[in-house]
Amino acid sequence: MRQLSQIYLLLLLIAPITGCSTFSYYSQAISGHLSIMLRKQPNTELIANANTPPELRRQLLLAEQARTFARHELALPVGGAFSEYVSLGRPWVVVNLVAVPEFSLSPHQWCYPVIGCQAYRGYFSLNEAREEQAGFQEQGFDTMIGTVTAYSTLGWFDDPLHTGFTALPDDRMVALMFHELAHRVIYIKGDTVFNESFATAVELEGLRLWLQQTGSEEGFTQALKRLQYREQTLTLVRHASQKLHHLYEQQESLGTPTLRARKKQLFDELADAYAGLAEQYSAPGPLGSPPVRLNNAHLALFRQYNQHVPAFRQLLKESGYDFGEFYRVTKALAGQSTTSRDAQLQTLSERFVEYL
Repeated sequence: MRQLSQIYLLLLLIAPITGCSTFSYYSQAISGHLSIMLRKQPNTELIANANTPPELRRQLLLAEQARTFARHELALPVGGAFSEYVSLGRPWVVVNLVAVPEFSLSPHQWCYPVIGCQAYRGYFSLNEAREEQAGFQEQGFDTMIGTVTAYSTLGWFDDPLHTGFTALPDDRMVALMFHELAHRVIYIKGDTVFNESFATAVELEGLRLWLQQTGSEEGFTQALKRLQYREQTLTLVRHASQKLHHLYEQQESLGTPTLRARKKQLFDELADAYAGLAEQYSAPGPLGSPPVRLNNAHLALFRQYNQHVPAFRQLLKESGYDFGEFYRVTKALAGQSTTSRDAQLQTLSERFVEYL
């Protein structure tokens, strides 16, 4: 699972809390986030410290370069983000739960104060995530739990660098920094697809420019392969989603056994097609390494992060690759109704032609 944004971690400190389960969830969120914030150390101190492992020092220097690049070349509001480091002792920061009804592609929404509803719920405790997952499974939901490399507090806190970042190859660490910083630019309450697609587009275009400037031909080649893998996977997911949506619309005319049998067949076909695609690539793909077992939750999550990426990349192109202008136009788009902005994003996607 890709990185997700969870501004509610800050807002929980001031929001009213009612109900035992709500209190338990919010307590783990607050304590988990604060434990990270209290352990961070300035990058500059770690870089100057003779006891800092050489590889970590190199990565921190790289992060400082990426921060400067993001500020000047991508017009991102860097502030103090990623200027400090925390060792987590693991390559992920939280785990996230996604739950989708058995015959639907619309994920369950968890709602929070101020920021609205999101299609996932994050936990610092894997056991607590599994407990809630069990509850949804008892209701017949398709579910998945995935590790999350990073989350954003959208500028309310100066998010630190941590081992979720430094466990990644250099280009992917830099790309993840760009993605999280993009969440500081704009956030639409309750529209996960818009927010994540926008941040992913900034990530991809930012990485393209970064690799060109740093002269990393090998890194650029690998990034192009990952992008191609992502786009081909997205095509498979879109086709499968269309077939599943058509199937789920027939719930009143088809019995549950028939629905389940046809659903299984469609997911088996998707898994087989993805396995065939994976033969072209040496690295694991967006849905993991085959054989994969997929359900509605996997498709819902993947679509959230990729559905409007071509549209935003086209919008950046039409903005003359002026990131400041791109952000201005995106904010104007965000101010429109959901129906209007979705229609415009669809039109932009139809105009998009891969140019990397």
